[in-house]
Amino acid sequence: MTDPRERLVGAETGYPGTQAATYRTERGTPYLTEPGVQLLARPAVSVDGLRPFLDGFDPALGFSAYVDDPTPLPPGAQLCKVAGQLCYASFGPRRTQNRDAPRYFRNIKESGHGSVLEHACYSLLLYGVSRSVTHELVRHRAGFGYSQLSQRYVSGQVLRFVERPEFAEDPDLHARFVERIDRAAAEYAAVADALIERQRGGQALLSAEARTDLRKKVQQAARALLPNETEAPIVVTGNARAWRHFLEMRASPHAEIEIRALAFAVFSVLVTVDDVLFGDYRAVRLADGTLALETEHRKV
Repeated sequence: MTDPRERLVGAETGYPGTQAATYRTERGTPYLTEPGVQLLARPAVSVDGLRPFLDGFDPALGFSAYVDDPTPLPPGAQLCKVAGQLCYASFGPRRTQNRDAPRYFRNIKESGHGSVLEHACYSLLLYGVSRSVTHELVRHRAGFGYSQLSQRYVSGQVLRFVERPEFAEDPDLHARFVERIDRAAAEYAAVADALIERQRGGQALLSAEARTDLRKKVQQAARALLPNETEAPIVVTGNARAWRHFLEMRASPHAEIEIRALAFAVFSVLVTVDDVLFGDYRAVRLADGTLALETEHRKV
């Protein structure tokens, strides 16, 4: 397994991602061996918009100078800092300046006031992930939204598979994986063709009125043949607090190896776009050569 940080691209655009290559068996069946993570959306912040609000207070408080802080912050950290300082009307000259934001957020994390981090949301495309991984991923409910590829509405033309690390690094297990996904792809195509023939023959369970419903009837039956190794791309939106919980649970040394690889790739993207909110995590190399994360600020 490669370090996801070595596959990171697009940092200069503000929308980084860890790319994952697609391979093909000799029969042409596509598969991936590592998760790909692409940032699609992040906070956009206009602190200048605070000016009318701050100007409404007694000028002696000096609140209006808040928007002129010369130190830029990542948008997510800036948004969370504004939200946190609003709680105490901390806009005057004695407030924590942006240059001291790492100390400010260290205090937030140490005190466990994680609700402040819920304002910053990040949307990620996750691919090169298997159906077994996404079954685990969607168990994270609070603070997350999901949109996943539907096997009822897509044809076998977009079928791809994901090879586990244990298989990729063992010639015999890799050969078995290749044989297995070639067979799964072929059986899916054969069963889909057989279902179409029965549909044309008027089988009641496969009948439908609209063309899209006809395809759905075939695909929802044929998908029963697909293994957990089938790729299940998914767009996930979560706030910073929710993402931190995901990282602590799934990039833990005790987490399952496949989802841990995904969690570390997610971390590589998030820490690149906002090191203030995510920079307290440390990468650790485990005895088996895989990567995990540690932090002193758990359960923020």
